[in-house]
This record gives sequence, C-alpha cells and structure tokens, in this order.
Amino acid sequence: MIDLSRRNRRRAAVATLLVTLLGSGVPASAGSSQVAGAPPLPGYAEECGTCHTAYVPGLLPAASWRRLMSSLDAHFGVDAALDVGAGRRIAGWLQANAAASPRWRTEPPEDRITRSAGFLRKHREVPAWAWSHPQVRRASQCAACHPGAERGDFDDDRLRLPAGLGRAMRPGGHD
Repeated sequence: MIDLSRRNRRRAAVATLLVTLLGSGVPASAGSSQVAGAPPLPGYAEECGTCHTAYVPGLLPAASWRRLMSSLDAHFGVDAALDVGAGRRIAGWLQANAAASPRWRTEPPEDRITRSAGFLRKHREVPAWAWSHPQVRRASQCAACHPGAERGDFDDDRLRLPAGLGRAMRPGGHD
C-alpha cells in the first residue's frame, strides 16, 4: 500500500527535486543561510580544520567556545590540546566573534554545533541515514555538502550533495 501521508508526499517531492537538480548540475535552492563570518585568523584552519570543518565562530555562543577551548585535552574523546599561545589566540578570536543571531546564541547540548537549534532547524529534512554516507560520514563534516562552510556560507543556492546521495534520497532508494 502506498503511504500518501502529507509528510511522505513532502519527502518524496523534496527527494525528487534534489535528484532532478543534481542530475542537471543545477544547485539545490530552498532558501539561504549565511552565518556571520569573522576576519580570518592565521593558523585557525590548520589547527582546528584537520579533524572537522574549521567552524566559523558565529555557530556557537561565547560560553560554548570558552568551554570547548578550555577542555581541548578531552575534545569529544580526542586530545586536541594546543600550545598555550595558540590556544589563547584562537579562544579569544572564537569568543570575540561568537554567535550574535538568536538562532545560534543558545548554548546547545554538549556544546555541539550539530545539536544546536540552528543546525537542527536547517537540517530537519535530512534523513538520519544520510549522515553516514561515505562522503559525509558525520554531521560535523559540513564541507561535504556546503563548499563554503569554512567561510560561514551555508547558502542553499551553493549546496552540493555528494554523488549518490541524491539517488539514495529518492523514495525507496535507500536500503
């Protein structure tokens, strides 16, 4: 029996649109999202972008950045400790340029960007299995779909889904 609930019709329509747009080489466009970028900090991307996206400071409030930077020796299960000078410089920059918009100012659980209200709202249509796609691997790999993530550019007009993800998002396309 075909489930024609409103939610499933909407999912099918979104998946069909994504597949159509991906097949034509046109970027998916369903809105826009820019997070205020900060002036670049030399060394930040090299220090923080080797394991995950070098997140723009505007994705977390200052209190979250303060906690994260003060516990780098146990950063989500990894020792990411920096030398004192680099740590202070990066922490100061992150806090000085922290979230200003209401969408990102609320401290998320465990200070995880991927659990923030802003992230969850923008990704509410993404099925849970999509995060384990081989070219995505986890929600913290923003650049897998957002090429401008390190500049704070999450505009849907520039969204690029990895190969195969659009096909898998078709109704019945994922095992």
